Amino acid sequence: MTIIIPANSAADTAYDVDNSCRFDGTSYLHKTPTSAGNRRTWTYSLWVKRDKLGTNQRLLSCDDGSSIIDFGFADTDKMYIGFYDSSWKDTITTQVFRDTSAWMHICFAVDTTQGTSTNRMKFYVNGTQVTTFDSSAYVTQNHDTAVNNSTKQFILLYKEGTDRIYSGYAAEVCMIDGLQLAPTSFGEFDSDSPTIWKPIDVSGLTFGTNGFYCDFEDSANLGNDANGGTDLTEVNLAATDQSSDTPTLNYPTFNPLIKGNVATTLSEGNLKGVFGSGWSWLPATFGVQNGKWYWEAKVSATNDANLFIGITTEDQDWDDATPYDEAGTILYFADGRKSVDGTDTESHFASYTTNDIIGVALDLDSGTRTITFYKNNSVTPASSSAVTITSNFTGKFIMPVFVGNSSSAAANWELNFGSPPYANTSDAADANGYGAFEFAPPSGYIALNSKNLAEEG
Repeated sequence: MTIIIPANSAADTAYDVDNSCRFDGTSYLHKTPTSAGNRRTWTYSLWVKRDKLGTNQRLLSCDDGSSIIDFGFADTDKMYIGFYDSSWKDTITTQVFRDTSAWMHICFAVDTTQGTSTNRMKFYVNGTQVTTFDSSAYVTQNHDTAVNNSTKQFILLYKEGTDRIYSGYAAEVCMIDGLQLAPTSFGEFDSDSPTIWKPIDVSGLTFGTNGFYCDFEDSANLGNDANGGTDLTEVNLAATDQSSDTPTLNYPTFNPLIKGNVATTLSEGNLKGVFGSGWSWLPATFGVQNGKWYWEAKVSATNDANLFIGITTEDQDWDDATPYDEAGTILYFADGRKSVDGTDTESHFASYTTNDIIGVALDLDSGTRTITFYKNNSVTPASSSAVTITSNFTGKFIMPVFVGNSSSAAANWELNFGSPPYANTSDAADANGYGAFEFAPPSGYIALNSKNLAEEG
């Protein structure tokens, strides 16, 4: 399976989104307006980066007793739009949305006053209107929807007590009360890379009576309405759920599309992996062929040797029950072993255990390509630290990889490519100003993210 550099990787953007929020399948936002706004005409816009597929996940819903709106992803990974206005009207896209490595923009624009039924509900993904549906039905003309009524409006959830909760990242969440807007109010195509849709500054839009704008820039108040209205109520969100992984600065995660030999439970925006009972490995969602890159991973649980970190190639057998034996791998074992192309060297590195931070510096630009490991900011081993990358990696994408087996003890990794799921004691950036690492990257090494890939990779 080839891992490719994801979309949304334009080097320069006129507008940078600083923060997003991680939603883990239990967290959401809600707001109950004190009075009704425009219930017939409104626009809902947000950027999402999914972390789980094959489950019902809602992006917006509300029910005022006579009208219901139910909008989000179906368990087929198609987009589902449901209205109730005396009867259910379901619309399901033909297109599926299964990219967990890149951000996408969703714009849902409603105006029930329109005489033509198809104009009453317009749906756009990354700037382009979606017009092909497996089934479609449109809301009745002049229907007063539950949106913008004085009833609870759920963001990234269907209803309290249900399981249709969104899991993944969200950014630039906007509700526009009173206008049916085109996606060009929220984004634009990149002038240098015209297939890339990118955000624009939305702060100057007219949000209307019950509109709001969540920019997630205040970690102490992730429900803050940056437009100045009443804040949204947060449920199961913490300051560490604020992320710098955004539509303008995309970071890698575990690749959830690769299942491995034994299932690994992923959470925290696919940055935490709890490995199952049996050997399995998961790569990151980004692969590289040149550049000098740095990342970290926290050992969140281990008591033995059944946890490895390192690099591998794009063409591995991801179902392999003994991934530590494969050519095109360099691994650092928890007990200090080194493995290169399946050949072990005992006690080569320092051993590591729970709460240790392992840093990785990958040099693909020098004449001799190398990988260097750090334990809590100390090179290991101190005497011949760099491991030479062998010919088995030549001409292939190289990616971070993480291995675990919990059969005898817990085996958990938490990844930090620059936007950690945990709190650092100090947030060190790379030379380009990107990333929040526990320890400063070595000189010349940069964070693995979309901007650095576009500029340096």
